[in-house]
Amino acid sequence: MTMVSPSLLSADFGNLQRDIEMLNNSECDWFHLDVMDGVFVPNISFGFPVMKAMAEHAQKPLDVHLMIVQPEKFIKEVKALGAKVMNVHYEACTHLHRVIQQIKAEGMLAGVTLNPHTPVSVLEEIAPDLDLVMLMSVNPGFGGQKFIEHSVGKTRKLRELLDRTQSKALIEIDGGVNRSTGKLLVEAGADILVAGSAVFNAPNPTEEILALKHL
Repeated sequence: MTMVSPSLLSADFGNLQRDIEMLNNSECDWFHLDVMDGVFVPNISFGFPVMKAMAEHAQKPLDVHLMIVQPEKFIKEVKALGAKVMNVHYEACTHLHRVIQQIKAEGMLAGVTLNPHTPVSVLEEIAPDLDLVMLMSVNPGFGGQKFIEHSVGKTRKLRELLDRTQSKALIEIDGGVNRSTGKLLVEAGADILVAGSAVFNAPNPTEEILALKHL
C-alpha cells in the first residue's frame, strides 16, 4: 500500500490545530513539513517555532524537508522536534555523504531530494547509504503547482538505479500529486506520495488520503 505524507504547507494556518487533528484521525502515514529560507528557494515558509507547535499536536511521524542552504546546521534542531525523516537537497550539500552520516547518527532516516533538473544518476555512489530519495515533481518553493510530466519517467529511472545499487531507499514524490498523477507515479515505483493541495482542498480530505493510499 502506498504511503501518504500530506504537506502542511497547504493547511489552513489560521486553523492549524484543526487540520493537524484531521490528519491525526486520517489514514495518512507521515506529516510533511516544508522549510524554506527564501535563498535556496524563492519563498519563505515556516521555521522551528511553528514546527515545534505542529510536533506537539501531531500523532504521526514528522517528515521534514529542508529547502534551505546549509541544512547540516540544523540537524540537531530537526532531531529535537522528534522528526522521523530529515530530507536535504542534493543541490544544497557540498559534502552530501557527511551530511547523510550526521543525520543517521542522530537516529533519523536520511533522505536526499532532487530538483526537477537534477538527474538521478548523481546518486549512483551514495544510493546504498540512503533511507529515502525524494523527487521534486514541481520546482520547489510554492504549493499548488502543475505536475512536471517527465517525473514519471524519472521515478522509473530512480527505481532502476536503487535496484541496481541494492539500495533499500524508499521513493517519495513531492509536487502536483493527485489521484491521476499519483497512480502513474506508483506504477513507476513510488512508495510515498506527498500531497498538499489535493488533500487540503478536497471536499473530504480524509477520503482523499484514503484514495491516494489505494491507487
